[in-house]
Parts: sequence; C-alpha cells; structure tokens
Amino acid sequence: MSHVTLKNSYKTLSDRLNLFPQGAPPSELLFRILEVLFTKDEAALVALLPIKPFNAGAAAAVWKKPAAESRKILEGLASKGMLLDFEMRGEQVFVLPPPMAGFFEFSMMRIGNGYDQKLLAELYYQYLNVEEDFVKNLFAGGETQLGRAFVNESALGGNNTLTVMDYERASEVIRTASHMAVGACYCRHKMQHLGKSCDAPMDICMTFSGTAQSLIKHGIARQVDAKEGMDLLNEAQGYNLVQFGENVQSKVAFICNCCGCCCEAMLAAKRFAVLNPIATTNFMPEVNGGSCSGCGKCMAACPVEAMGLVSAGDPHRPKRRKARLNEELCLGCGVCARACSNAAILLKARKRRVITPVTTAHRAVLMAIERGTLQNLIFDNQAQWNHRAMAAILGAILKLPPVKQIMASQQMKSRYLAHLMRPRDFVHLEH
Repeated sequence: MSHVTLKNSYKTLSDRLNLFPQGAPPSELLFRILEVLFTKDEAALVALLPIKPFNAGAAAAVWKKPAAESRKILEGLASKGMLLDFEMRGEQVFVLPPPMAGFFEFSMMRIGNGYDQKLLAELYYQYLNVEEDFVKNLFAGGETQLGRAFVNESALGGNNTLTVMDYERASEVIRTASHMAVGACYCRHKMQHLGKSCDAPMDICMTFSGTAQSLIKHGIARQVDAKEGMDLLNEAQGYNLVQFGENVQSKVAFICNCCGCCCEAMLAAKRFAVLNPIATTNFMPEVNGGSCSGCGKCMAACPVEAMGLVSAGDPHRPKRRKARLNEELCLGCGVCARACSNAAILLKARKRRVITPVTTAHRAVLMAIERGTLQNLIFDNQAQWNHRAMAAILGAILKLPPVKQIMASQQMKSRYLAHLMRPRDFVHLEH
C-alpha cells in the first residue's frame, strides 16, 4: 500500500519535471529520490510552479497563499538547492532547475547539507548508472545536446592554422562570468559514497552567472574569483579531466571537470557513443605514426575510450604498436594530445564545424522541438482551457513527419501561435 501512496504523492511533481526538454522518466527510483529531496507538501507546491522564472507574487497566486508565506517557502527550497533565486531587472525571481544539470547535482554539491547523501548516492547510481532511461533521454534524446566538450587549450599549442572562438575556451567563460562558484563534484561525491571514486579533485565543479549567484547566496557552493577559477582549471587539466559544460555560446551556466570513471557525461558518451550524446569540439586529434612510440599514454588519458593501440606494421619490430583514433567516439577535447610525451598527436580542425546554440533559450527551444515538447515552453500556464487545447494541437503537430508538420502549421494559420513562437517570447528561459 505504501508503494502506491508514494507513487501517487510524487507523480504530479514528476509530471511537472517532464515539462522540461530534458525530463526525468518516472520510475519507482525517481519517486524515492523525490521523496528524499522534497516533503509531500513541497512536492505538491513545486508541481504547480511555472517553467519560466517567476516572483513570489506569482507563486502566491497559484498556491493561493499569502505572499509572505509563499516567499518563505520559496527561499527555503532555494536554500536546499531545489530552486534557484537571483536578481532579474532589480527583482528577486525564482526558477525550478531541471533534475540534471540541476537539483540532482545541487543536492550533492554541499557536503553535509542535511540530506541523507549516502542514500541519495545509492539511488542516483541505480537511476542513472543501472537503469538507462533517464541518462539515455538526457544525453541522447535528440540532435541538440545538453552539454558540450571544451577543448584543452594547452593542447592547441602554437598551431596558427586553427581558429578557436572565445566560447570554445573554458578560460574565457571563467574570465567573463559575472559570478563564479565552485562546489563538490556531484559525480565523484556520489561514487565516493559507493566506494568507487577516483583520486581526481572533488572541489572543482564550476557554476557561473545567475546559477552561481544563487548557489553562493545559500552556501551550496563557494564564490571564487577569476584567478582562483583559472588555478582550478589548470589543476583539472593537470589530472587530464575533460571540461564538459553547458552547450551554449553565451552565459554558460556550468562547467564540470570530468573523469572517464565517475562522471555521468563521460559514462554516457561510452554507453551511447553511436547516439553522440555530447556535442564535440571543432577539433580532432591526428596521430603521427612515425613519431608515435606506442606507449599508450593517450589511450589511458582518453575519457571515452576513443584512442586505442594497433600494430605499427613495422617488419623490423613486429611488436611495435601505434595509437589509432576512433573518430566516431572522439570528443575533440585534446586530452590525448596533452598526454603525449612525444608530440605525436596534434589537433586539427574538423571538416565540418559544430554548431553551438547561442543561448540557453535557443538550446531549450531546439531540444524541445526535437523531443516534441515545444508546447510546454510556449503554453506554460496550462491551467487555462485554451492553453491546454493549443498545447495539445502543437504537441500533435510536432509528432508528425517534417513535411506534414509544415502542412499542418499552414492549415492552422494561427496568428496567435505564430506570435507565441517568436524568439523573443523565450527570453524568460535565460538566467
């Protein structure tokens, strides 16, 4: 009976989370995770919150509670990392982050935060590392990905033939962010509770701008300046960690420093390689077979097992080996080039440039279109009958093949729909 009660108590919150382009497939494990993170009353209230940022007055209206009481509840949730709050145009606004990258990580970012983090670690491991639905949906649910790899800048060397944009450099994100915070790496912290963590640095998970502002305010992560941020980046690169960050050009919200053994993004890249779950850099390593000694350092350093060793085909030294790249698996991070002591690996430009969404809003819309959930972003307030009806119509259109989508949109001839789908109406997703 408790099984049924638990499922019913958190189903509405699960439904709310799945309005995001990157949702959280419902399962008994998800309901158990939500039970740890939210009380039943909190779950019921959070399930009513809009997708776009809102103020305390909007929450009070939908909850039918006094403004002061609503603000206290919202700030309590933000203090635990279940909501983010920051200043927008001089006003305090709140937003419910997605599970990942979002409140799953925040629940493990501050060690000893009142949650049973060992229990959470065990539940997260089962939900993300044993079951496949969530991670597959998150990292391989469409062509536009949540995150992208950053190139290891030291691996670029003095190659003047390579064009490197500012947004491709983690160092540029650090230098230009309005706020920067560092907290415990969710992935290694989780694995530590399970006795599976590596020796890579723990206090190295980076957040920026509005996300960092909220996490700093509530003591979930500590504020750092650009100098310390660069020191941490150098430390991460010294451990051959991959910089995996938000897949946008402007106002990057996070950069994780990922190992191949603990981190969800790298593990997903290995498990679902053919689905390209991580947006690659615009670079590709090239092995100089004549200089390669076959030492295997590049293979050991590669977090996604894209580099291997094969016979060098040397008749005079039949046991000699050389490195060979599997281009379909490669992230273009350049860790292998940095690890090579013989300078036998150089980065070259990919034949086709990788397109990076401009903003969080741009990426969210692209992901929603690919996943057939754009109606959730446009018709945020589905309490109104006309919004529910329009959301249902748009949802049905998005499930059609592309040609039929165009025909159906033309048949609707709705100025209302055209107005709502204009890019400026998604600025509320940027924070």
